[in-house]
Amino acid sequence: MITQTRKRRVKLYKDRLNILLDLAQTINEDHSVESLLAEFEILLREELDVGKVLVYTCSDGVWHNLLISGVRPEEVKGIDVERDLMKYQAIENITLSPPEQLRGFDAIIPLFHRFRSIGYLLIGDVDEDYKGISPTIKHLKLIQIIANLIIVFIENKRMQQALLEQEVMRKELELASRIQNQLIPGPADLPSHKNLSIHTIYQPHLGVGGDYYDFLQISRNTIGFCVGDVSGKGIAAALLMSNFQAVIHSVFSARMNLKKLVHQLNRRVNESANNEKFITLFIGKYNLLTRKLSYINAGHLPPLLYDARKGGIFSLDKGCIGLGMLDEIPAIEVGRLTIPQGSKLLAFTDGLVELERGDEVTNGQLSLEKILSSPVSMAENIVEIKAYIQEHMSRKSIFDDISVIGMEF
Repeated sequence: MITQTRKRRVKLYKDRLNILLDLAQTINEDHSVESLLAEFEILLREELDVGKVLVYTCSDGVWHNLLISGVRPEEVKGIDVERDLMKYQAIENITLSPPEQLRGFDAIIPLFHRFRSIGYLLIGDVDEDYKGISPTIKHLKLIQIIANLIIVFIENKRMQQALLEQEVMRKELELASRIQNQLIPGPADLPSHKNLSIHTIYQPHLGVGGDYYDFLQISRNTIGFCVGDVSGKGIAAALLMSNFQAVIHSVFSARMNLKKLVHQLNRRVNESANNEKFITLFIGKYNLLTRKLSYINAGHLPPLLYDARKGGIFSLDKGCIGLGMLDEIPAIEVGRLTIPQGSKLLAFTDGLVELERGDEVTNGQLSLEKILSSPVSMAENIVEIKAYIQEHMSRKSIFDDISVIGMEF
């Protein structure tokens, strides 16, 4: 014979099962987070006579309120999750002796997922006039299960959205990388002349970067060239450098005085970067007939010139401060020299020589000088430099974009 107590127990289990089935259906139908929370609030307030609902969740290490219902702002303001709630590892009925900060609440329900604390649910103003044990108190475990399911669903939803955003960003970076690579001269775009051999390396650290090199045939016998580096990395640096390249192509000519050119470039960088970024630049003109090189080094790492006749290496360091550092560049010194036959010039960005070793950044320029001074062609030097780059990439010591220009006269 089925007793009344057993009947009530069976009905209670059926009610709980129906609630869970309804919730599972709502989740499977992929309702919005807002509609799911609204149903949860209705369940607590209308079915279980809960007057106050306060739900905390943790995202990226920060606790925030997911749901507030029937709770005054001053009650929320007085609660510190880490101080007041994280000590609770199980459901706690605090009706009779609530902590000072939690007065007005009847129960604390911790929420876990894979043994990790993911949230806390506070409920208050339960139906205390009910004869016997309040239904709310009897359903605390059910409320915990439902709240856990909802928060895990919301977290999964957030992670899914984050993955979608990462995929969109990845595709945007791929597109930006392809566009930027089209702006950087490839082997077929480099000037060709019997008296000059040119080789280059371009390797952005994050798909896109702020490094840049270029060659322009600015007259029949004169080649213009440059290598530059925007402060910072990523999309912002790449956009500024792309804009800078367009400016150089529009103003760099055989008739343009290098000092005037650099002043003009400085103004354009200030207009584009809004004093938030700057560009270091080595820019030069080389006459193929007279072998004369004029250049300005605007705050860039000095290129290395190997003088085959003297067997020594010299730095090309005459110039000025970087572009965009000041509204007006106070002084510019133009470097001028005649390049000895058989000499080699190596210009590069700091990503090639600044190497991470533990917590320190070391300088690899001596290795480059050793490569450059070897009595082989620039083509062979570039092969050695590529091997040098691969070696340090395998050690994870390279952390910046790399651009290299190698010229053999």
